[in-house]
Amino acid sequence: MSKFISTYVKIVDKTCERVGRFVMYWVFFMMFLLILSFVTRNIINYPLMWIIEMAQFTITAYYLLGGGYSMITDDHVRMDLFYGKLSEKGKAKMDIFTSFFLIFYLVLLFAGSITSLVYTIETKQKLFTAWAPYVWPIKTLMLVGILLMLLQAFSTLFKDFAKLKEKNI
Repeated sequence: MSKFISTYVKIVDKTCERVGRFVMYWVFFMMFLLILSFVTRNIINYPLMWIIEMAQFTITAYYLLGGGYSMITDDHVRMDLFYGKLSEKGKAKMDIFTSFFLIFYLVLLFAGSITSLVYTIETKQKLFTAWAPYVWPIKTLMLVGILLMLLQAFSTLFKDFAKLKEKNI
């Protein structure tokens, strides 16, 4: 593989790994919020209206920002009807074939998230709840998460081509 592609793969993999490892611990923050919600609602009898939405925002950011990392560690969901029986080259061919669908989907998702974020910022969009938080922070994290996953999809595609040609990146 070319020096550019090799550098791209290393940078994207390292970035997605660091972001994924950082975001991995957000699940504890979300658990804290849910426990706090239980305590304030059922024990203290003073429900906080923002907790559940903040937990939803946290879990949304958690799975969106962790998408690239799950691709690196190969922890994403895969229909394994016959994939597991394929050789390494066969798996690489199958991954290359399906990567084009994934990349197409992520490009559409990324374009949609850009327009959604622009709309949210222009209209100062808020949720229609009692707390009424602004939506732009979570939409920004959504955009970043989709971008990281798109970049990681290309990185994985390059690695699959390298497997097919039996070269290291």
